Amino acid sequence: MDEAGMDNTAGNNSGSNLVTGYLVLRYRRTFIIFAHICVFCVSLALSFLLIHQMQLLRRWVVYPLPILLLVVLPVKLVMFGYFRQFRGWWRYVGMSDLVEIAKASLASAVVLMALWYAYSFGLIDTYKIFDGAGLKAHIEELENDALLKKKAMLRNSTPQIRREYESLLGKIANRQGLFMLIDVTRITRVRGQLKSATTEAEVIALEKESERLKGYQRTIEGVIMIDLFAAIMILAGVRMLIRMYHEEFFAKSTGPLKRFLIVGAGDAGEALLREITRLKANEFNVVGFVDNDPAKQGTNIHGVSVLGTIDNLPRICKKFNVDEIAIAMPSATRKQIRHVVQICQGTQLRFRIVPSITDIASGRFRVSQIRDVDINDLLGRDVVELDLDRIEAFLKDKVILVTGAGGSIGSEMCRQVCNFRPRLLLLVEQAENPLFDIERELGRDYPDVPLKAIVRNIADEKRLENVFDNFRPEVVIHAAAHKHVPLMETNPGEAIKNNIFGTMTVAGMSDKYGVKNFVMISTDKAVNPTSIMGSSKRIAEMYVQDMNNSSKTDFVTVRFGNVLGSNGSVVPIFKKQIAAGGPVTVTHPEMKRYFMTIPEASQLVLQSATMGKGGEIFVLDMGEPVNIVHLARELITLSGFRPDEDIEITYTGMRPGEKLFEELSIEGEDMLPTRHPKIGIWRNIPGDRQSLHTVINELMEMSYTQDHDRIVQLIKRLVPEYIGDIGDKGDKNGTK
Repeated sequence: MDEAGMDNTAGNNSGSNLVTGYLVLRYRRTFIIFAHICVFCVSLALSFLLIHQMQLLRRWVVYPLPILLLVVLPVKLVMFGYFRQFRGWWRYVGMSDLVEIAKASLASAVVLMALWYAYSFGLIDTYKIFDGAGLKAHIEELENDALLKKKAMLRNSTPQIRREYESLLGKIANRQGLFMLIDVTRITRVRGQLKSATTEAEVIALEKESERLKGYQRTIEGVIMIDLFAAIMILAGVRMLIRMYHEEFFAKSTGPLKRFLIVGAGDAGEALLREITRLKANEFNVVGFVDNDPAKQGTNIHGVSVLGTIDNLPRICKKFNVDEIAIAMPSATRKQIRHVVQICQGTQLRFRIVPSITDIASGRFRVSQIRDVDINDLLGRDVVELDLDRIEAFLKDKVILVTGAGGSIGSEMCRQVCNFRPRLLLLVEQAENPLFDIERELGRDYPDVPLKAIVRNIADEKRLENVFDNFRPEVVIHAAAHKHVPLMETNPGEAIKNNIFGTMTVAGMSDKYGVKNFVMISTDKAVNPTSIMGSSKRIAEMYVQDMNNSSKTDFVTVRFGNVLGSNGSVVPIFKKQIAAGGPVTVTHPEMKRYFMTIPEASQLVLQSATMGKGGEIFVLDMGEPVNIVHLARELITLSGFRPDEDIEITYTGMRPGEKLFEELSIEGEDMLPTRHPKIGIWRNIPGDRQSLHTVINELMEMSYTQDHDRIVQLIKRLVPEYIGDIGDKGDKNGTK
């Protein structure tokens, strides 16, 4: 056949499949009802066969089966319809469907049993209606005729006589089946006659008659009970076969199957295996489970074995050539997830994880929606408990201004604020592209929140005043700042202008235009600072605290450490270096940092703001510090590479302004608890206002010269704990 002919054949097949699919979808319910009718017929016939010891007899096939079907079919169709059994999609059958089948079958059996008892106890006297006595006499005549034919056959057995004899036996069996259905309604009458019987012979005869009738009554009861279980098994079997047909014969392989190991042999692991088996796109070959539960070792789940414990992962992965690991423990802690990744360092594996138990319970995600393990899964913390009512009262129906709205923290602050329906959200940012991106994102995700994107330099006093004068914000969240430590060492004047003078400008406008609450976001690098950036943020804190003493605005500061994934932080840098094939550069093997996720930090900032009465420096609980080398190794492992083999780690030496360990408190200052366990208050004695303003004015003049040494000297007058070097960071032009 030529190519054109093959194309025509393929086109015809495709068209035929489309037509078939359309018809199946359009008349699906009709097909399902018809399939149920067929199953009900088969189930009842099988029940009669079983009750009669698998003998196909005329006395139940000809009359009892069809007559009973006339009752069974309407009852079951109504009951199964009531339990919504004609709406299901059989290829996705599960345990819930089997439970509903059992419910519908049980309800049908109860109704049928009730109808049978009502009938057999004479609710409808069919014996009189259908002349049961006449039918009994007719059967006796046929039996006499059959007896005569049998004698004739014994004398002279011819084919004609044998056929006539067999015909009579068939007629007798047919009428006996019908007669038994009619005769059973005499049970109540016979019992009444038995009570009034006077002679022993009469009692014996009536007892035998009663037992015969009760025997037939119990036969039909048995048929109904067997039919209950037969219908469940047949319907469940048919649905499971259809599901297996789709899963086994319609699975589309997307190439070589990835060898998949599931960590966690609990409900989530079983559900994940079931979903993988059900999916049309066949990507994975599940080689086994691992689980720390001793009772599960060596057991099978859907034919897949539990191969060992989590500590055996490297050996198991090597033995079974595992390509990917799925962590199916929705309630696992970050520490447990991290342990799985750390124990697999040195392997070339891809790590996946099922959604958290919170996401599954809320319905936002299913177990099958696995994703790659992210560094947030390892370093992130438990869900933050927030006083949502207080935050809503703080933000709802108010004009909110966020500076640095295009940055990592500023943009997340905007997202969090939008959740509480402000009257207007002002996005202030000097970088136009990040501002454009966050405005579009918020407009898409929060269409009901009014937004205003404003390109401004926060140090431009006149232009900033125009914003405050036009929009009159009630809450200001000041997230704008230069945060890059080494860059600010070589550009000290820019740190002074943006971090100090920019803060002064925003705070001054907040005071002038009657802003109710001002929240400044600071950094742990302001604690015993060793850098221009950290010390500039410390001076900004001091200025904000001083403003609170003379203003009606409540000025507060929130201080925390590094956030995961922020612009310029180590995580994005490491990821780019890994993607480029390495090396991953770390400044010092003992370098440690505190980390917090951006959403958690933003939420705690809002929670802190609701607690502030003015003048506080809030400190967020950052948990345990993280060794940067360990972080690099974990990122390399998560990327499917081996640290020091596939991706090298090199040490570059500490950069200007850096220190090995960040601190979360200043010596001599008191930490006060708050009602939130992750938020503390730092109270210190404010310095002299005159000295503060005098030095800040000198710093502003010096910032335009970029004289590093002079700037360091001025900073030390306000921040004596600042460990700044003179003479080796840059000349007075700001160059090395």
